[in-house]
Amino acid sequence: MINRERLLARFLRYVQVDTTAVEGAACYPSSPGQLTLGAMLVEELRGMGIEDVSHSEHGIVVATVPGRGADAAPAIAFNAHIDTSPETTGAGVKPQVVENYPGGNLVLPGDTSKVLRVSENPELDNLHGCTLITTDGTTLLGGDDKAGLAVIVELANCLLDDENVRHGPILLLFTCDEEIGHGIDHVNIEELGATACYTLDGGGAGDIDYETFSADLAIVTVRGVNIHPSIAKGKMVNAIRAGSAFVDKLPRDTLSPETTSERQGFIHPYQIAGGVAEVTIRIILRDFETEALGTYEHKLRDAAARVEAEFPGTTVSVETRCQYRNMRDGLVHEPRAVKYAQLAHERLGREARLTIIRGGTDGSQLTERGLPTPNLSTGQHNPHSPLEWACLDEMVQAAEVLVELVQVWAEDPH
Repeated sequence: MINRERLLARFLRYVQVDTTAVEGAACYPSSPGQLTLGAMLVEELRGMGIEDVSHSEHGIVVATVPGRGADAAPAIAFNAHIDTSPETTGAGVKPQVVENYPGGNLVLPGDTSKVLRVSENPELDNLHGCTLITTDGTTLLGGDDKAGLAVIVELANCLLDDENVRHGPILLLFTCDEEIGHGIDHVNIEELGATACYTLDGGGAGDIDYETFSADLAIVTVRGVNIHPSIAKGKMVNAIRAGSAFVDKLPRDTLSPETTSERQGFIHPYQIAGGVAEVTIRIILRDFETEALGTYEHKLRDAAARVEAEFPGTTVSVETRCQYRNMRDGLVHEPRAVKYAQLAHERLGREARLTIIRGGTDGSQLTERGLPTPNLSTGQHNPHSPLEWACLDEMVQAAEVLVELVQVWAEDPH
């Protein structure tokens, strides 16, 4: 039912469109390539015969595959994001297809210093004989999340081709700027009208992500007094020195990304900018328990007070902004979302692993806003990196899970 050649060709076509998100852009979407790929998706979906397809001014693509043979089945949505991470360029992607992977390390041809090593990618040991897609080592691949896009469009193709598959209304939702935290800024959940949604934005195969971090952003502003250094004695208050002291007071041996794993949260200063008069420090706060974020904020305010005491004339302000919340808190209100994903795997004779994400997805915000949205695997690996790669066989498995999943929902007794 799943056409692997068609799926591969679709994925290769998508990754060659530069859809890099741009942090701080004054427009939405933040890069023109996202509109270009969105238009390509619209054309493909209409070419399949889907009539209900829209492409908003904000680049959001929404399409409906009408139900077949399951009039009472609830509407289910599938989501993937069009943009790619700004951490590594997505311009000029040259995907490399490795058929019948023989095992061992893979040297990437565009930059031979970049090597996919089995020691760093142990999952490769289980993929001998599979088809892998890598970068050439000079860009990211874009499997995050164009693997998700390709899998969802392949699902639509299969449902339209196979009249034997019973399903309710299937909604396709393709968003922009997820990588910079704005994926669902312009999504109208009520108009979408879905009972549950699934983001296709996970790695490997067989994972059902049902928890994410809860996340806040902290912006710390350190203000000093600038004056010409030749007459600075007793007058200058150097915000750079005070800002450095602030960062030095943050936890290092604990509560940092470098020292935590699994369910441990962290305080992560990731950007600092400014000069003698003013320094801005951006810090992300992450934990699976939302209430812990308040404790982390208290640590920042304590550090601010200590810096002000040590550097007279300095003022340090701490502003926090909510980014997203653990999807677990919302999924409890619609347990079928995870249960039916597990059942779809079981009916295919596969093991489904309930997993957690030390990060967030569009599903975190969708769930928080009332649309339960766990995250599913798509065969992507090493996202955001020139060492990114994807496995076609795992992408096929992901599409097969979706075909089974829509049938599980079609049999829903409610």
